[in-house]
Amino acid sequence: MSTPPPQHPPAGPGHSWPPPSPPPVWGPPPSYGHPPALNGFALASLLVGLLCFPPLGIVFGVVALVQIARKGERGRALAVAGLVVSLLTTAVLTVGVTRYAEHFTGALGGVPAPEEVEGRLTGMDELRVGDCFNVPGGDLLDEARFTYRVGCDRVHDAEVTSATTLRPGPYPGKGWLKETSTDTCWKAQDAYAMDSWALPDYAEMFYFTPSPDGWQSGDRRLLCLVGTSTQDHKGSLRKDAGMLTPDQVTLLSALNTVDQALGRAPERDLDEALGEHQKWARGVDEALAAEERVLQGVTSREATGPAAVAQLKELAAARKEWQRAARATRPADFQRAWDAALAALSVDTEKALRGSYGLSTRVPQWLESGPGGSGRGPSVESV
Repeated sequence: MSTPPPQHPPAGPGHSWPPPSPPPVWGPPPSYGHPPALNGFALASLLVGLLCFPPLGIVFGVVALVQIARKGERGRALAVAGLVVSLLTTAVLTVGVTRYAEHFTGALGGVPAPEEVEGRLTGMDELRVGDCFNVPGGDLLDEARFTYRVGCDRVHDAEVTSATTLRPGPYPGKGWLKETSTDTCWKAQDAYAMDSWALPDYAEMFYFTPSPDGWQSGDRRLLCLVGTSTQDHKGSLRKDAGMLTPDQVTLLSALNTVDQALGRAPERDLDEALGEHQKWARGVDEALAAEERVLQGVTSREATGPAAVAQLKELAAARKEWQRAARATRPADFQRAWDAALAALSVDTEKALRGSYGLSTRVPQWLESGPGGSGRGPSVESV
């Protein structure tokens, strides 16, 4: 009969028995000592929002926050920062693009279909003296202006009388531009269409000047026009020195100089600026003296003599009053002399003089209704 082995090995050396299993060792979890992974979309959101395409940065920021919450990854602060930066950058970009789009589409909105405006689209810097052109709607004061050059034998809105370059330097201000442009363009129109009485009553003097932004960009171009947009006008109004006789040119130069002098009346009231009015009176007297010298040389001619003599008598009377106005020490005295000077010159006498030279005898509206006898209607500005 065999005896079963004992459950425990006997103590003592020399006995071998499999040792008992070691006690379990509970180690740390596998991730112990290694931080969670950084979410890649969080970093991408910040970089994309700052450097290239902010709207995509918004998408990356949202994706990063969702993944971080689900996977326990790092980068929440980075994702939030990327989302905020992307939102702000997108907002700034949107405002800038919107403003540019409004300006651009506003300009394009002023461009009608080709069939609505006759002519070829032409930049204002390409227009030259003698060119005729149309503008959308005939509005020569529209700042978002597009010009369409057309033959002067077709219906057109305006005709270029002068294209000059203004002085360099900083922007001179609207006051200087208005004064300089008005004087320059009246002279240009009188040289372009010397017989001012021959111009239709709907013809107006316009000028285009640089805006402050255009001036800063180097634009110094002054474009002088005679506008006819209120009527369906055909044909050029040009009648310059090359199209007239020398005698006609001499007389018209003198008459137009007088008109220009009369048109420079001070803007301030007489009571506030007597000195300015006195200076103006001296200028008118000088212009009348120049006309006198021209007429004194033709009194012996059969065709022009009688009319010249009649005009000279009136000029002498008018000059006497203008000289008295220039010496006036009180506004009331100036006003009396001014009224007498205007009354001394008769439209009928000038009409006869012009007729003797073969010029237009149609009295224009601006001469009949000009304020204060200025001989000119108001100029029209478009910047």
